[in-house]
Amino acid sequence: MSDYMFALESHLDAGQNRTVAEMQRIATEAGMTVWLTGGAMRDMLRGAPIRDLDFTVERDAPKIGKALAIALNGAVVEDDSLKRWTELELPGGQRASAGNARTEKYAKAGGKAQIAPGTIHEDLSRRDFTINAIGLCLNRGAKGLLVDPTNGQADLANKELRTTNSMAFYDDPSRVFRLIRFRHVMGFEIAPRTQSQLENAVLGDYLHPNPAALTPDLRALSSHESAVAAVEDLDRFGLLKLLSPALTGENLNLAGLARFEKQAHSVFPGGAEGGWLAFLTVLLEKLTPAERAAALAALALPPAELKAVQKLQAGAKKREAALKSPNIHKPSQVWEALKDADTAEVLMVVYDSALRVVQDRIRAYYQKYLPAAQEITEEQVVAAGFKPGTPKFEKAWEAMVVARLNARPKKVEPEPEPPPPPPPMAMGRGRPARA
Repeated sequence: MSDYMFALESHLDAGQNRTVAEMQRIATEAGMTVWLTGGAMRDMLRGAPIRDLDFTVERDAPKIGKALAIALNGAVVEDDSLKRWTELELPGGQRASAGNARTEKYAKAGGKAQIAPGTIHEDLSRRDFTINAIGLCLNRGAKGLLVDPTNGQADLANKELRTTNSMAFYDDPSRVFRLIRFRHVMGFEIAPRTQSQLENAVLGDYLHPNPAALTPDLRALSSHESAVAAVEDLDRFGLLKLLSPALTGENLNLAGLARFEKQAHSVFPGGAEGGWLAFLTVLLEKLTPAERAAALAALALPPAELKAVQKLQAGAKKREAALKSPNIHKPSQVWEALKDADTAEVLMVVYDSALRVVQDRIRAYYQKYLPAAQEITEEQVVAAGFKPGTPKFEKAWEAMVVARLNARPKKVEPEPEPPPPPPPMAMGRGRPARA
């Protein structure tokens, strides 16, 4: 096994290792060569956690992507017939994709790409940045073979962001969003030539991507502690005006975002996954209702998210009212008030509420009460005679949680002090006298 395969398997969790093994098996049986590419390779080589598994093949990617979903009891969530690309949702919250190796040619900036089948080298070379243009072969014959046509490993080592070619921003202006996100999330510097390409794109006035292309990058930034600095960069290049011409200057809520960021990380020190809609609400806070509606439409949120963000502040006010109730006297009552709240709603309460009791109860819930509730396992409830999946099981679990939360901590008796040591024996000179 190559050093790269050993490093990969060391970075994957059990579910991801199973996914890679299944993809190897399916591709081998189908007579296709499969490569692990994109963010998975970038993050593995820089020692970061691997979030998504992106597979590239030189033949029929949708076929083996769907076969992988069936083998692992997953689901296809997106299928792009033009790019021959399939996105999968797998058990355990895993995300994976399978795409054909391809070439792309653009007649105009941000235009529709002319797509044709390509080799793995061609596919990697047409990507956005060198650090995303690395592939690892997973087939038995060449397992562990690394392909790096644009020398992305050197840029990873030097912590530099470099485009794979001089037309990267012209072909797809939305790549600027990713460049800014990577700069702030990974702490990499922009290579001088790439910086020049960016400035030329601004001067040439062809940074006019579809505003919806900003959505995934804003979503990824929302839980990061450098989000405000990234938003400032987006504003500096005039990219936030794609959402709303009014989203700049005094209408850009940088002070509110900084406060939101600080409060969010005080409650969720590792970052608040699921707080994206709260972040977006604060970002657009100073816009008029009409401007805010237009910005949300430009982001092209999924219908469920659009509905949720429209109801978020009203839901946060109800949650705050429940949390400030003078009738809350026990830990279990705080738990009851927050157990069904989603992260975005909680973050809006933290951001909007000036009441110390509300802030304290939210922190106590996440730091003490929720971890204590999670200690009650399914096995304990089953041992008490209840069948999983039944209403009685759920009721019994809640009763056990309430009992755990409200139980008074046992008084720790101080250990008795050890007896004092005996006094040292007097040491006389010479022999003792005879009686």
